[in-house]
Amino acid sequence: MDVIGDLVARERRTDELAVRTDSRAGSYSYEKYCTNAWKTGNILRHYGVRGGATVAVDAGDSLTPPPLLALFGASLLGAATHFDPGESPSAKALVVPAARADAYDPGPGTKTFVYGDVPDTPEFAHFEAEMWSENPTSPPDRVSPTDIALATAEEEFPHERLLTVAERIVEEYGLDGDDEVAVRAPLAEPGTVAAGVLAPLLAGGTVLVDRESTGTVAVASGDGAGALPEPVAIDPDDVL
Repeated sequence: MDVIGDLVARERRTDELAVRTDSRAGSYSYEKYCTNAWKTGNILRHYGVRGGATVAVDAGDSLTPPPLLALFGASLLGAATHFDPGESPSAKALVVPAARADAYDPGPGTKTFVYGDVPDTPEFAHFEAEMWSENPTSPPDRVSPTDIALATAEEEFPHERLLTVAERIVEEYGLDGDDEVAVRAPLAEPGTVAAGVLAPLLAGGTVLVDRESTGTVAVASGDGAGALPEPVAIDPDDVL
């Protein structure tokens, strides 16, 4: 794997579970996840996102698939994802939960996508509706391993660094297709993205976003890691 988009390559489309939510209908097989990641990339591309741009993403209080799809859609274009940005993000696109859409004041060059409920403001695009109608093919953009895939206020992380960390996590914890990695730390922590999202997908396992279910491994921060239902916990601060 050279870039994050390789995790959603055509040959990785299977019936195995890639993302598990609190319902069977809301969960994603690898086939569905790959296809919807491509669609998300095409949506963002349609609204002007290209390599070197930034996609700001509010992952919400309860993690759902749209923020993950935004990460992969941006990565397919060579754009960087910035999770939990400030109130006035400097980004080409902003992806936010409907309940928090009014909390942001993006610049005139930013396209806002709302996920969850249908937006009340006509200037906002409904993420799920746009994705449903989009072209189900992988975007044609060329992405380099050195392109920035993830950004915080302090640091930028290229594809190759994130995938190297994900590979180390897979090897160190012996992750495979039977593992479900519970995401119990914010995606704003880069270690959560590497260990909680990229690593299980790299291993052919499942990203577990349902907080009420129990995985085989958890990604959790600090003191909370000691009171988890999972037998193994990874602290994202120790990852990156």
